[in-house]
Amino acid sequence: MSITRKDLGERTDLAAVTALLSVKGLNVVDIGCGPGNVARELCALGATVLGAEPDPIQAKKNREAPPTAGLTFIESGAEHLPVDSASVDGVFFFRSLHHVPVGRKEAALAEAARVLKPETGFLCVVEPAMTGTHFKVMRPFNDETLVRTEAQAALDHVAVKLFRSEERYQYKQFARYQNFEAMVARVTGQTFTAIGRESVETDEVKALFEAGRTKDGEYVFEQPMLINLYRNPARA
Repeated sequence: MSITRKDLGERTDLAAVTALLSVKGLNVVDIGCGPGNVARELCALGATVLGAEPDPIQAKKNREAPPTAGLTFIESGAEHLPVDSASVDGVFFFRSLHHVPVGRKEAALAEAARVLKPETGFLCVVEPAMTGTHFKVMRPFNDETLVRTEAQAALDHVAVKLFRSEERYQYKQFARYQNFEAMVARVTGQTFTAIGRESVETDEVKALFEAGRTKDGEYVFEQPMLINLYRNPARA
């Protein structure tokens, strides 16, 4: 039976999550943490965070970054975490489950369930929806329809069997750019996607981008977001 998503309105990722969870004093894992921005925000709220990043280039940058109290970075994929079983309070995937390679998302979810404490552990998966004008402008050069669909399918078919309760939410955000070059710089500056400028600087993308121009000259695009929150791991 499908679970209706509760609408949280317009929020940042962290604001959406903290409307549902208190992380103060918790030991959590942020899988696919990227440069660790959200991991640092979680630490600022009182959590102890292990930031796991599989991309070796970004992982090296993380290790060399100025330290943050309560935050430890490791280079690790989602399928094999160097974490003891039943040892952490929460696991987060912030926009990262769809980046887990094809065919490995199920293993990643099972690994998340493994490291969580029984009864009290939670898994929080934040994913971009395949709707909104931001998805439309990104799709010509970074079409994530397949991987995002696979991520939701893995949640529907695997995660629900690993936990005793599930909650679903939605919220929205707006991506804002001063100009086209600002968007190009952002999307080509990520080591885990390797998007080339030539694939972004096309007439099709420029036309889609121009459609987001506001009367103030800023470019604004809507990005709906989805949260799947699972509690109480089901132990065999």
